[in-house]
Amino acid sequence: MGTTAGQQLRALFYVLSPGESSFRTLEEVPDYVEKSIPFFIAFIVLEFAVSWVQQHKLPGRINDGISSLSLGILSRLPDVLFRSVDLVSYIYVWNNYKLFELPWDSPWTWYLTFLGVDFAYYWFHRISHEVNILWAAHQVHHSSEDYNLFTALRQSFLQRYTSWMFNLPMALFIPPSVFAVHLQFNLLYQFWIHTEVVTNIGPLEWILNTPSHHRVHHGRNPYCIDKNYGGTLIIWDRIFGTFEAEDAKVVYGLTHPVNSFEPILLQLRPLAHIWNTFWATPGFWNKLSVIFKGPGWGPGKPRLGLPEEIPVVTGNEVPFNPSVPAYLNCYAVVHFAVIMELYIDLLATVTTLSQENILLRIGIIILSLTSFGFLMENRPKARILEIIRCSVFLGVYKLGYLRNQLSLLDYAYEVI
Repeated sequence: MGTTAGQQLRALFYVLSPGESSFRTLEEVPDYVEKSIPFFIAFIVLEFAVSWVQQHKLPGRINDGISSLSLGILSRLPDVLFRSVDLVSYIYVWNNYKLFELPWDSPWTWYLTFLGVDFAYYWFHRISHEVNILWAAHQVHHSSEDYNLFTALRQSFLQRYTSWMFNLPMALFIPPSVFAVHLQFNLLYQFWIHTEVVTNIGPLEWILNTPSHHRVHHGRNPYCIDKNYGGTLIIWDRIFGTFEAEDAKVVYGLTHPVNSFEPILLQLRPLAHIWNTFWATPGFWNKLSVIFKGPGWGPGKPRLGLPEEIPVVTGNEVPFNPSVPAYLNCYAVVHFAVIMELYIDLLATVTTLSQENILLRIGIIILSLTSFGFLMENRPKARILEIIRCSVFLGVYKLGYLRNQLSLLDYAYEVI
């Protein structure tokens, strides 16, 4: 069953009715996330326009924006090769251990699943901040020092391999088709709250997670740390004591910034830090604590570390922003757009492509995103890597693997 543009737009704000978004089988459930890509682009453009009108400045930087989009693309590449682990694990429990079956077409089932998915997300999100090995994956989303709709797309490709277990209790009685709808809606809702152009939405601030609440969550100010974990609803934070209202100006990013735009490094560096800390920490139980206690823990400290050790925020922090020539920014934007087209086409045609072609395209995408990160940091070897990337891309193109999908670029590449 297809979705109209109006339904897809409303899906971004979780305002589709049960009658519009209930399906008998999992195969009938639309890929709401993939179909939302044009709306992501439209709202990002709108955010830039509104920010320019309101504050006469853009809401972000080119280098950080490309980094966020690169991380978002990387996070979705496993879905090209494998079915979502959330759904695979959920279906397994449903098929083998369900206690009873709620009707898929009942509004009560729809609303119960809405609450269940959001409740599970709250606890997964909270534990991802309080358990170091889970934080190593989730911190990718917090690594941007800007706060805009690009940041919403900045995701970890590792996080999905830990989130699935929090949803399994619902598989005992809620049909997979209903769960699959709300899993997507919960994710999509969180897109629009990553912005500074929306300040306050009135009484709904008491119930819903909003841009104001989520700005706090992304802050590195001491009052922001480990607050406002909600996905769609903020009521869980109010109930469990993790709510904090927006107060002093929020400074975004990690308490210890990574200072990089290179997507592979941003994804994996925290794991390397845990590995090194694990071996440097004496004692078996202390080593386990490095993995399973908070990222601020150390021997002799409370589970989540000492609040007084959180770095002081002055408000004068300067985001990581290496100086690069204007032409290099333009170059990166144009070439990133080409890779974005390749990625979107891969999602649209994956069922018709050979395994060899899929892997080749994924390899080109990863190489390209890595090269763009090097360029944005103006690293000494960036130009060498970019020459290699362009040579590989053109070689694969000339062999015909990309010709049909990038037909609009045929003439440009023949000129090159």
